[in-house]
Amino acid sequence: MYYRKMGEIPHKRHTMFKKEDGTLYREQVMGTKGFSGTQSILYHHYLPTEVVKSTVLGSYMPEYEEQDALNHRHLLTTSLETKGNALNSREYLLGNSDLLIGTALVTEKMDNYYRNGDGDELLFIHYGSGKVETMFGTITYRPGDYVTIPIGTIYRVVPNEETKILFIESFSQLTTPRRYRNEYGQMLEHSPFCERDFRGPETLETYTDKGEYEVITKTRGHLHSHVLGHHPLDVVGWDGYLYPWVFNIEDFEPITGRVHQPPPVHQTFEGHNFVVCSFVPRLYDYHPEAIPAPYYHSNVNSDELLYYVAGNFMSRKGIVEGSITLHPSGIPHGPHPGTTEASIGKKETLELAVMIDTFKPLKVVKKAHSIEDKKYMFTWIEK
Repeated sequence: MYYRKMGEIPHKRHTMFKKEDGTLYREQVMGTKGFSGTQSILYHHYLPTEVVKSTVLGSYMPEYEEQDALNHRHLLTTSLETKGNALNSREYLLGNSDLLIGTALVTEKMDNYYRNGDGDELLFIHYGSGKVETMFGTITYRPGDYVTIPIGTIYRVVPNEETKILFIESFSQLTTPRRYRNEYGQMLEHSPFCERDFRGPETLETYTDKGEYEVITKTRGHLHSHVLGHHPLDVVGWDGYLYPWVFNIEDFEPITGRVHQPPPVHQTFEGHNFVVCSFVPRLYDYHPEAIPAPYYHSNVNSDELLYYVAGNFMSRKGIVEGSITLHPSGIPHGPHPGTTEASIGKKETLELAVMIDTFKPLKVVKKAHSIEDKKYMFTWIEK
């Protein structure tokens, strides 16, 4: 992201910055890649290291199924019934050593706070509205928002109404595609989005309360409880390039052509060994003999996961909102029978979906079996 600042900060970094009573604000440098990546500097009322109690809560890693026949998979996430806050309502469905993927049905705010110490998090808001309170400030969210939370950020989700989230817990930093940025980091003219489409925290709310406040820290495969001696959102100001930000899927400008364009034109974000793409309403190909439906293809180096948000999923049958399909590497996939012919002559699609391509195989969590359409592998049989 680009440079941003909020609140009060001193003229020069690493210099004295005093409160009205003459005591110092506490400076915290928060950065990636050992001080050579993106970073921000935050100024706290209290020591960010002030912990009065520390305990381990247990493992959070999901249990994966044993390897079985290689199949295309279809999961119906609307069948999941777990509700609660943005942490305990998470249902892990797939994952590998680079990321974890799942959904959450958020119906209440967290009483405590949370941070991921392993990597960035991406929260895609399928439906619902509310706010995310973070140490960098407060962000409001609405349907279609991709909310990106950097590693180590203390936050909690406060819903205004029931909120459905597709989440990615990355073990690396999430960024926009490198090919859409120039050598200075600015978005290029042919990018499907620009800086105006991204927003950071809207307000910085600073709390000076003393007392015991719990922060749940996720790292090293476990959840840990850290009880601070002060409110965790005690930041009076910050500046830098590392902070939470939001991009709404409606602001993705689709790239189209005379013939069918391959999936990389839909890419929106990337992490280590995976990419995130946005399929949005768009005009179809305009060659007079074009076939708008995608061609059959083999992802010989990647698994393809699709989360269906809304609209008419023109190349699939039997898919509903909230469906997840997994098309693993090693076998071809493509449109269902009849959908190729049905697409010819159509002018546009109104589909809305999020795609995650991983360059290591995705493993399915055992619990996902309870919401699986077991017949999906055989839906390409022509009658």
